[in-house]
Amino acid sequence: MPTDRQMTMMGGASTMIDVYFELGQKRTFASAIAWPGWCRSGRDEAAALQALLDSGPRYANVLRGTQLPFHLPTEVSAFAVVERLVGTTTTDFGAPDIAPSSDTEPVDEVELQRLQTLLETYWQAFDAVVGDAATNQLRTGPRGGGRDLSALVQHVLHAERSYLARLGWKDVPPEASVVWQDRYHLRQAVLQALVAAAHHELPTRGPRGGVIWSPRYFVRRAGWHVLDHVWEIEQRVL
Repeated sequence: MPTDRQMTMMGGASTMIDVYFELGQKRTFASAIAWPGWCRSGRDEAAALQALLDSGPRYANVLRGTQLPFHLPTEVSAFAVVERLVGTTTTDFGAPDIAPSSDTEPVDEVELQRLQTLLETYWQAFDAVVGDAATNQLRTGPRGGGRDLSALVQHVLHAERSYLARLGWKDVPPEASVVWQDRYHLRQAVLQALVAAAHHELPTRGPRGGVIWSPRYFVRRAGWHVLDHVWEIEQRVL
């Protein structure tokens, strides 16, 4: 019989959402265990958890059209904090950097398909928002800062390319192919790498002893990055 955690991971009847905190010196991330990619930050635990709650409708909108049983929380009490992790300088810089202990769990074929669906759904959301913003300008920061749309697109694609190495995948698309028109080739490589990692066909340590991401954390980090910029573009479109 599956445990409560496994029921949550499989989209069971429970409406409680397990989350973990990544605690930096200046910033805290709150991330949903069962929904890799749904992750928000704040100055402390309370602010991060509120930010996660506030982003719930946006996350539900991204999942619209899938068959994934996401229960939209309406109160912070719907979150159950299951782990607190010490962050790094990357955490304070503005990106999650530490995997929860549950991300080391094996990935069976059902969960692998679910992780692939999440990634593909996030990519669809990114493509849609880029298409919508293509004929508009993006609002700049108070001093004119912030990437333009073309630079944002390149940033996201190059990040996804770099994440492949963190999974131990050797067949990384060449730098020249990481362009908007050829994004499907890059994404196919990502999905192939995810399958290989789930099937234990990739190394578990880097060539110099570096940390290799688990399949679950790979989707968690890559998913967060895509969604973070989806929502950034939505907020900045004039």
